[in-house]
Amino acid sequence: MIKPGGKVTINDIARLAGVSKKTVSRVINDSPKVRPATREKVQAVIEAHGYTPHPEARALALRKSYLVAMIYDNPSPQYIVSMQRGILDALEASDLQLVIRPCDRNEDDYFESIRRFIKQQRFYGAILPPSVSEDQELVDMLEENNCRYVRIASVIMDSPLNTVKTHDSEGAEKAAHHIADLGHTRIAHIRGPLAFRSSHERFRGFELGLNEYGIRLDSGLVLEGGYTYETGFDCATQLLAMENRPTAVFCGNDEMAVGAYQAARQAGIRVPEDISIVGYDDTPIASRVWPRLTTVRMPIREMGKAAGQLLLGDPNGNLRRYVSFTPELVVRESTAPPPQDS
Repeated sequence: MIKPGGKVTINDIARLAGVSKKTVSRVINDSPKVRPATREKVQAVIEAHGYTPHPEARALALRKSYLVAMIYDNPSPQYIVSMQRGILDALEASDLQLVIRPCDRNEDDYFESIRRFIKQQRFYGAILPPSVSEDQELVDMLEENNCRYVRIASVIMDSPLNTVKTHDSEGAEKAAHHIADLGHTRIAHIRGPLAFRSSHERFRGFELGLNEYGIRLDSGLVLEGGYTYETGFDCATQLLAMENRPTAVFCGNDEMAVGAYQAARQAGIRVPEDISIVGYDDTPIASRVWPRLTTVRMPIREMGKAAGQLLLGDPNGNLRRYVSFTPELVVRESTAPPPQDS
């Protein structure tokens, strides 16, 4: 008998069902090593007494922790915060907890440091935003350690069933169409770092979009930034100092676009009267600067939530389904037709 008001334990369930504690643990964790009749009997006792297994006990049975890692190397803080919130949205109703692990893929000990991190914590799974999601060696290591994962990437890099695809090239193509529709022809692009696949996809989509209007992207007006405010400022300063400066610039993310705003302000150049600026991501800063930033919206929080839901899958480790997000152009006040004398 269980005392009135007493907490039901796994030992109580085993005794009332007439099975071992190990068998109850296997039922809780959906092990295939339990006969159907025994499973039904144990589950009936669990339901009758409202037993809820302790997360640590389940983790011990699974030989895994109830932790999910978000491993990232991304210089945009707002991107990471939004991604983190989305993952937490997905994990809210589960027993899983999120662990944030920044890294620098350029460091010599990057890979070994992440390997130790994964082995020590025995993670339930890992979520990999770009550019970490593009690291095949890291993914191979996760598989070797039986750690499930979900990649967030601009293209499918392995199974679609563990990927959240972001279609970066399509978003950049929409930005190009908008700038061309306004009548601009001398157009610059501050791209992201070449080590990021998203940088290549956004450059490709932007160039393709301009080509559709018969506009060639001048290689002299394409500069490499670092997805940071500072690199946006530095690159825009160079572009605006040109004798025949561009009348529009597409920045690879909002952080760099805001840096370009500051460069224009310091040079006495008005946005959008003298130069139009377009960003990418639609992070909160895009609608907080003035003029408000025209940008390509990526639903970053929703992407994080989708990645978390994919990772949860079912108790046997099967992931759910391929998820895709299509970017949308958000037109605000930072873009206008080029100056009449350009």
